[in-house]
Amino acid sequence: MSDTRLVAAALLFLCVLHVSGRRIRNLETNGISTAIEEFTNEALLPRFAEPIPNVTVTIGRDALLACVVDNLRGYKVAWVRVDTQTILSIHHNVITQNPRISLSYNDHRSWYLHIKNVHEADRGWYMCQVNTDPMRSRQGYLQVVVPPSIVDRETSTDMVVRESANVTLTCKATGYPEPYVMWRREDGDDINYNGENVNVVDGELLHITKVSRLHMGAYLCIASNGVPPSISKRVALRVQFPPMLSIPNQLEGAYVGQDVSLECHTEAYPTSINYWTTERGDMIVSDPVFILGDKYEAVSMDNGYNKYMMLKIRSVSKTDFGSYKCVAKNSLGETDGVIKLDEIPAPSTTSTSTSSFVTPPVVVKKKDYDDDYTLPSMGSPPARRPQGARSTAGAPSDGVTWFLSSLLCWSVLYSSYS
Repeated sequence: MSDTRLVAAALLFLCVLHVSGRRIRNLETNGISTAIEEFTNEALLPRFAEPIPNVTVTIGRDALLACVVDNLRGYKVAWVRVDTQTILSIHHNVITQNPRISLSYNDHRSWYLHIKNVHEADRGWYMCQVNTDPMRSRQGYLQVVVPPSIVDRETSTDMVVRESANVTLTCKATGYPEPYVMWRREDGDDINYNGENVNVVDGELLHITKVSRLHMGAYLCIASNGVPPSISKRVALRVQFPPMLSIPNQLEGAYVGQDVSLECHTEAYPTSINYWTTERGDMIVSDPVFILGDKYEAVSMDNGYNKYMMLKIRSVSKTDFGSYKCVAKNSLGETDGVIKLDEIPAPSTTSTSTSSFVTPPVVVKKKDYDDDYTLPSMGSPPARRPQGARSTAGAPSDGVTWFLSSLLCWSVLYSSYS
């Protein structure tokens, strides 16, 4: 009984193996066939030759998106705006009503989507589709960049403030990407900012605490985001303060007949009215240049809030010595300074000089003697009178005296040897 059961079990196992083997062979054959069929179908279907490149374009320019499809055969290509699911074109036809969008194609392989005068609203993803089953597609991104611009209604204009007040300059800029904003002085000087001297202040706000006249000038708000061109706006800051005055020399000296100049330096904003007065309070000149006769000349030169004043007095006389006042006044106040003009002695212009000479000894040689004789010295001749000086009445000149002395000596010698 047990042997019969064993044989039956063995036969059943062999039958199962036979049936299973036939199924495995059938599955292997079917899988290979399916793979071959799928490969064949894939080779016959359209395929994208390359990805759709992302495009960056400046607002207002034209954009071009390219889709390249190989083996398109009878299938059709369509362009779709992804975010709005708007169909832009199908095959050779433009569907959208947007007049800025057009289509071009080449050899039934390259399909180009044109967007003219790009707007910011055109920024986004665009899809190229092929109507296979299932649908095949590629996407490309259109980046629209916008150069910076300054929002005038939110940006400071020229300002006039009183000295020691707090001031805030504001600059608002837009663009894509978001612009970077900075402040600097137009003349290139440093800005006294929070107790430090800096060349540039970053950010939309320039806050100055206790503004002074040193902050006065033109400031540039500059916005940039890497998209040319950068843009700037000029904001003039004026600081009001009453006049201040300094005098290099409060005491000047001159002699009669000399020309002399008096100097005075002032600072003021608004620009001050400057003039000179005499000791009696009479106004001499007015600003900027005024000549009163040939006696006085006044010159005034401006450099920002600084002003240089000069009063020139020609051919000083006795009546010109005394005090002179330089005056500066504006709407915020008035100041003055006094310069005193004193008389000094005139420099001496005469000089004298003397010179002297020594007469050389006279050597006489007598024929009959070998010895030489030298006349005894008769002393130095008198000093030569200065040129133009008159000699004493009746007195012989120096040359005559010397000649007579020599003649007398020869006479004596001749008589002694004769």
